Amino acid sequence: MTPSPICNVPKERPRCGQIGDGVTPRTVTILGSTGSIGTNTLDVVRGFRRRFRVKGLAVGSNGQLLLRQIAEFSPPFVYVDDESAAMRLKPSLKKGTRLFTRREGLREFSRAAGADILIAATTGTTALLPVVDALEAGRRVGLANKEILVMAGGIIMKILDEVGVGARHAAPLLIPIDSEHSAIFQCLQGANSPAAVRRIILTGSGGPLREVASDRFASIPKSIVIRHPKWSMGRKISVDSATLMNKGLEIIEASWLFGVPVPRIDVLIHPEAVVHSMVEFIDGSVMAQMGPTDMRLPIQYALSYPDRLASPPARLLDWAALSRLTFLAPDRKKFPCLDIAYQAAAAAGSAPCVLSAADEVAVGAFLDDRIRFTSIPHIIEKVLSRHKVIDNPGLGQIRRAHEWASEETRKLCLAR
Repeated sequence: MTPSPICNVPKERPRCGQIGDGVTPRTVTILGSTGSIGTNTLDVVRGFRRRFRVKGLAVGSNGQLLLRQIAEFSPPFVYVDDESAAMRLKPSLKKGTRLFTRREGLREFSRAAGADILIAATTGTTALLPVVDALEAGRRVGLANKEILVMAGGIIMKILDEVGVGARHAAPLLIPIDSEHSAIFQCLQGANSPAAVRRIILTGSGGPLREVASDRFASIPKSIVIRHPKWSMGRKISVDSATLMNKGLEIIEASWLFGVPVPRIDVLIHPEAVVHSMVEFIDGSVMAQMGPTDMRLPIQYALSYPDRLASPPARLLDWAALSRLTFLAPDRKKFPCLDIAYQAAAAAGSAPCVLSAADEVAVGAFLDDRIRFTSIPHIIEKVLSRHKVIDNPGLGQIRRAHEWASEETRKLCLAR
């Protein structure tokens, strides 16, 4: 395991405006601006217009919402993956706005925008190369994409090592946005050494099926599966929450982010979703980060770090309304995806990439009504069993493993 990127800083400080000066705003590019993380990021920017300026917005095909975002934030760079949607959008763009499509590529868009902070809010592999480029250039990445570190954690760590390790007080390049990893990141501020950490405890609400009997899973309606009890999220991550695969992916991501071996990362079900994760230290002390279920809080912290900006009263916890905090062990028999993820993490190498790719395709098949909910873990496990693990894979090997796993999963989905 390479050093934690919490300690990885560029040889020269990132080219970011200082939050406290009120003069030089930090520029922000958002990959996935019309999704849940993207719209919440823009809401944070909306509240701190003197602190942040939108430089680039990238979407898949939601041109109507993108048009409204462009009208409000005037980004000089825009990317639309769907070329027909891009052509429909083009006449409405302001003069001087550069439009990128799949023909030029998301990577070229991100390079051209060159913002101080890149928010990686897309799912799957699409943001991998833009994230690699940003880190190599010494620009901050706010990471809301679990798959990047699950697939290519070793590669990302190597880049951060090559950029250079500096003083702990300097701003790190890679800052997590997922509420759980942001919580751990915050709990570790001021920790003198990774050796001081006994274990990381990832919390999760348990998802929409926590109290649903497993014998109902085979016929569970899709509308129930994607109805998360605490968070407003995209459909794919909502399904991952229902299978607990999201916790499995978070375990692998946390291991890379914080330099803690997978066996020292535990999961607890916390239905109230007030404690977003915890760190237990070797002396028995436990640090927990608490807050309301509002993704704008970790996004704001990633944008403003190392400073904190004031949130409105509506985003503060009402402590008097908290009647209890509950913690439960996850039901691994009912939710086998958690153990499947632990197994992929133990196999290491290219196995986590295959896990992520198989999950992405299987969840997509479920959302498209091509497989049952109960087929998701069986298909993922079968794809992993057919994969010959590659130790220390390079970027090309990662991409080929992802393509193989995706195709293998599609075949299995068709056979159901």
